Amino acid sequence: MAKFELKLPKMGESVAEATITSWLKEVGETIEADEAVLEIATDKVDSEVPSEMEGVLLEKLFEVDDVVQVGQTIAIIEISGEGDAVSEADSVVEDTVSEPEEVEALEKRVSDAKEAVTSTVVSSEDRFYSPLVKNIAKAEGIEQSELDSVSGTGLDGRVTKADILKYIENRGSTPSVSTPVNNTKPQHIAAPVVNNTVTTETPVISSGSDEVIEMSRMGKLVANHMVESAKTSVHVQSFIEVDVTNIWNWRKKVKDEFFKREGENLTFTPIFMEAVAKSLRDFPMINISFQDGKVIKKKNINLGMAAALPDGNLIVPVIKNADQLNLIGMTKNVNDLAKRARSNKLKPDDIQDGTYTVTNIGSFGSIMGTPIINQPQVAILALGAIRKVPAVIETPQGDFIGIRYKMFLSHSYDHRVVNGAQGGLFIKAVKDYLEAWDINQVI
Repeated sequence: MAKFELKLPKMGESVAEATITSWLKEVGETIEADEAVLEIATDKVDSEVPSEMEGVLLEKLFEVDDVVQVGQTIAIIEISGEGDAVSEADSVVEDTVSEPEEVEALEKRVSDAKEAVTSTVVSSEDRFYSPLVKNIAKAEGIEQSELDSVSGTGLDGRVTKADILKYIENRGSTPSVSTPVNNTKPQHIAAPVVNNTVTTETPVISSGSDEVIEMSRMGKLVANHMVESAKTSVHVQSFIEVDVTNIWNWRKKVKDEFFKREGENLTFTPIFMEAVAKSLRDFPMINISFQDGKVIKKKNINLGMAAALPDGNLIVPVIKNADQLNLIGMTKNVNDLAKRARSNKLKPDDIQDGTYTVTNIGSFGSIMGTPIINQPQVAILALGAIRKVPAVIETPQGDFIGIRYKMFLSHSYDHRVVNGAQGGLFIKAVKDYLEAWDINQVI
């Protein structure tokens, strides 16, 4: 019998770890090929991890709520048959000579390696430490109480490799400052350092009548990403008003027939997404990422579409190659992703590789806003509410006052790589596409 190592799969360019939320199989249970073994959650999406091989679950290397890095082995599955996948540790044991002393030594090395990879260390204060940090602390003779005093800059205030190495470097030269760790695991964000002065959060003291609500796992991660984005990108905004009267009247005229023929509701969102995709094709330097002093120009136009979840959080499913879709295809993609987002049925691939994001704040009644960029992108567009307003109408016979349907577009962009001209001209292009809508076109 051979053993297969089930590893945490890659789930997107910005996803490096996931939290185990539940095990769907217990030790000793049979697993079919492609059957889900456990459920995981990232800051972007909840998902299942299937097994590539058929076999029996031999060992679970992590427990529920443990944080696992992409590529780490999370379970051992016993499989049968020749030529099946075998774990590295088992290969080493099987390929060595059968001297009792050597086999025993190798088994001990395998056991030690497994323990080093899979051990999850939690302090008396319920603070998570990675095996790497724990091993460094052990090698340097740092006791648990001293390790608890090290300030962490990682997610949820975790101590990273850089944190522990910096602490060791300064150990003995400067007195350590104990940072109390709250059992409720509040969100810890590394504060920006200005003139060597570290800014710390002002503690909030609740009275006896206040209700203290623990943030959800996704809520904490989203909060962390928002702070990191604000610290990373130089956010500036441009606003423009768009007359969408033609679109309003055209949609009203065709939506019932469209539903009968396609079985889909024709909303305003796919119309706006189509205009954004065309504008990104006209302004490719908005469809970029910025990293380490280099601009990465994206080949594909993949539009992220911020969608509200039932618990109040947001998720951003992605429409791939949006510029290649006609309005029917765009409508079906928008409706499908929105429906699966609301029912928590998105797959990891559905939220990967976005190059530009659109968020519809108008659905909540807002007329404009200043959205935060979805890293590692460099811009995001907010769609305001469509309002019926009095407006000046220019005609060959003169100007008149009439009732028009109008909305605001709010464009946030990273001023490090997108200047005001680019940012303004881009939403001007979106405006032009929308206002040039042919009210007589047939879909």
